[in-house]
Amino acid sequence: MHCKMIDSHVHFWNYHPVKDAWINEEMKVIQRDFKPLDMETNLLENGITGCVAVQADQTEHETNFLLAYAEKYPFIKGIVGWIDLRADNLPERLSSFANQPNLKGWRHVAQSEPAGFLTSEEFFRGIAELQQYQYTYDILIYQSQLDDAITLVEKFPEQKFVLDHLGKPNIETKKDIDKWRDGIKVLSQNKNLCAKVSGLVTEADWKNWKYDDLIFYLDTVFEYFGPQRLMFGSDWPVCTVVAQYRMIKEMMEKYTSQLTAYDQKSFFETTAVNFYNL
Repeated sequence: MHCKMIDSHVHFWNYHPVKDAWINEEMKVIQRDFKPLDMETNLLENGITGCVAVQADQTEHETNFLLAYAEKYPFIKGIVGWIDLRADNLPERLSSFANQPNLKGWRHVAQSEPAGFLTSEEFFRGIAELQQYQYTYDILIYQSQLDDAITLVEKFPEQKFVLDHLGKPNIETKKDIDKWRDGIKVLSQNKNLCAKVSGLVTEADWKNWKYDDLIFYLDTVFEYFGPQRLMFGSDWPVCTVVAQYRMIKEMMEKYTSQLTAYDQKSFFETTAVNFYNL
């Protein structure tokens, strides 16, 4: 693997039990701070040249926190922040961030929102504002919300979207897996959408997962999206609840070893660089 590799999905946080209540007792290993220097060790050990840091907290403070890290650590190539896309004053909030070259796009933790959140008029109005800044939008949903994602992506054909964690398929239970595949097929027909091959191990059986459990999901997205619209993401440090960083990277190298060098480069580098304008 000779390309410069980009990890399209990492998080940093100063752990706080209330703010980070989603990190429950089962996830005890990540109930602590995760800072850029922790990440830099992973990157150096695994031959990865840079990463994109993605919001985990729904505040503008979080966006500024990540931007400050990106200023200080050149290996953080881009930031996906949070902003209230449904706010009446969104245009002025967006313009207040307009002079931040490291800010590439936005994300909302839509997986915790009720059905219809992504297709509400307020949310649509917010997404419509992003285009003048060329901002991207990361779609974070559960498998059950794929229909809403399809509606969203089809409504804004000029907006660049990326589906995080392949829409969180039910890997552990295999429930409605054909429905997931059908949703992915429909979504993939929208050329304005890419997908992150990330966060899969935490959707599998944490104690007993194995590489073979993921093949069906990988085969599906590589068939429908192709390497030019897929990007590698570790979902570090969340992944460490289940697997170490090196294991995630080696697993994807193993899977993509069947691809041409060009396609491997697309998956590990070019898609993310082009999508996020790194």
